[in-house]
Amino acid sequence: MKTVPVGVSARHIHVSPDHIEILFGEGYELTHFKDLSQPGQFAAEETVTIVGPKGKFEKVRILGPARTNTQIEISRTDSFSLGIKPPVRESGYIEDTPGLRVIGPKGEVELEKGVIVAARHIHFHTSDADKWGIKDKQMLRVRMNGERPLVLENVIARVSDQYALDMHIDTDEGNAAGVKTGDLAELLD
Repeated sequence: MKTVPVGVSARHIHVSPDHIEILFGEGYELTHFKDLSQPGQFAAEETVTIVGPKGKFEKVRILGPARTNTQIEISRTDSFSLGIKPPVRESGYIEDTPGLRVIGPKGEVELEKGVIVAARHIHFHTSDADKWGIKDKQMLRVRMNGERPLVLENVIARVSDQYALDMHIDTDEGNAAGVKTGDLAELLD
């Protein structure tokens, strides 16, 4: 049986260096809070408020390190509360996406684009992918064995020697299956 650990991802934001300075002040650097499953990635101490046409969320965690482009990842349920319609996308693909207002302690940024519902995916280290015959961008089927088992289709394989084996789903998907971070899912393909 091919099993992968599950990571349920709550709403969060990746911020560009320019936007960090606007939100937190000139020369500001993110403060490490805790490591994430992927090497070099971390949750920062810092949070921001995101504001849409219908509502807002406070204390949205920033994930570091800084990225080239600011990107907000939310669940479909979050999008209803905010009053926007973001597409399901792989991280980094933000063209033709809605924006939001981001408020920090020192300033705010009006994003023209950058809000997505993250496509479900599995990070594979190259060695794991080779062992299981998985190719980068391959679409997979995965069985979630929570209290409400279900099979997820179109799970994107992301393969790199920079990754650690981990499946990323959002809170809507985690809640639907009754799974939490650290549970195991079964690869069906």
